[in-house]
Amino acid sequence: MIFRILASVVLLLMVASGAVAAGQDTQSNLNPVKAQEARKYPQIVLYSVSWCPHCREAKEYLVKNNIPFTNCDVEQDAQAMTLLTDKYKSQSIPVIVFGTGQNEIVMHGFTPETFQENLKKAQAKK
Repeated sequence: MIFRILASVVLLLMVASGAVAAGQDTQSNLNPVKAQEARKYPQIVLYSVSWCPHCREAKEYLVKNNIPFTNCDVEQDAQAMTLLTDKYKSQSIPVIVFGTGQNEIVMHGFTPETFQENLKKAQAKK
């Protein structure tokens, strides 16, 4: 009898907590200052692999400078590998793509200086 009462209480608590959680927002709050900062940049996609020191340098540079980007690990993502080899005609990494469509600028390899040059060109096209 006590077991049934405890089981009922536990079940009731689980249902109640699920109902409360369902009513909560599922999205995180967006920091307006960071959102405004991100608008300064074109879409940036980094094609990389985890073991590459040049890819690691590029990721660290982007993170350190608060530059929003999407990282596509071509060893983990077959579609990213196809884009890298077919669309961007590259067998090496890192490859950084600024912008989209006709405004794309493709950078092979990474140096901070070359990155900044390409970023300025992409921002001018934006």
